[in-house]
Amino acid sequence: MTTTATTTPELGVILITGASSGIGEATARHLASIGHPVVLGARRTDRLGTIVDEIRNLGGRADYAQLDVTDLASVRSFVDAALELHDRIDVLVNNAGVMPLSKVNALHVDEWNQMIDVNLRGTLHGIAAVLPLMEAQGHGHIINVASVSGHRVDPTAAVYSATKFAVRALSEGLRQESTVVRVTIISPGLTVSELADHGGETASQTAARDATAQLGLPASAVAEAIGYAITQPASVDVNEIIVRPTRQG
Repeated sequence: MTTTATTTPELGVILITGASSGIGEATARHLASIGHPVVLGARRTDRLGTIVDEIRNLGGRADYAQLDVTDLASVRSFVDAALELHDRIDVLVNNAGVMPLSKVNALHVDEWNQMIDVNLRGTLHGIAAVLPLMEAQGHGHIINVASVSGHRVDPTAAVYSATKFAVRALSEGLRQESTVVRVTIISPGLTVSELADHGGETASQTAARDATAQLGLPASAVAEAIGYAITQPASVDVNEIIVRPTRQG
């Protein structure tokens, strides 16, 4: 991981998980474009390196580190690396997620556990790594990326929805417990990303990809919603944003 200059106080240091593609990548690019130093985390460090180089070439401040959100030690190392660069952390965007779709009776138990590990446990690991720091410094903002599937349940998405309902419950509980740390839930609808490209039943994943190709939001639209929540005054906590394509039912 390479070093950059410490940020000025008015521009928060932002950590983003799952930043190698989709919403995470778009969020990194958007926030860097408005002056925030960003630290990107994901497993695909080759991809992260390319994104960081492109951000820097446009004048932004960006760094990256390898990250596996299912491993608490990895998350803590990611946070420690960001602290070495910037001496503080202002925002964590818990974005890493997976969505292998299948009917429950297909019994894809390994994929159920993967969704629990990445979508829910990964979010908890992010909170565990930054919450003490934010409370000690007297401010901070945790943004958890949920989904419209955290508001509704569709066939083939039962377990995915269960993890996203849980992320929303966790976020609301944390919001009520803390008067220091702001907590925001971002619930995107169909969004162009790699989310439906891996695992699941072939027919279910194909249907999700086809719907996204026809209706999906660009990931940049979700990134701008995240940027909106971050840039509100410290006294304003945007609790939840649902953003979906106009044509999505």
